[in-house]
Amino acid sequence: MLKILYFASLRETLGQGAESVELPAGVTDVGALLAFLVARGGVWETLAAVKNLRFAVNQEMARRDTPVQGGDEVAFFPPVTGG
Repeated sequence: MLKILYFASLRETLGQGAESVELPAGVTDVGALLAFLVARGGVWETLAAVKNLRFAVNQEMARRDTPVQGGDEVAFFPPVTGG
């Protein structure tokens, strides 16, 4: 199982802040996980449209090619600006 977290506007758009999913066959890195989520269609396609989408695996900043495996926690969050 993977624990997936969604933060800020993603949480609002997707209607949930977290979920657990079985690691899909062929998903070995963050980019493949993102493609799997986007393929759900509907609001999930929003993930593909977010510019500068950020990722973390097990609470460490990650890139699309960062490996994932069962038991990992993967977080998705949009860039945050403040004033």
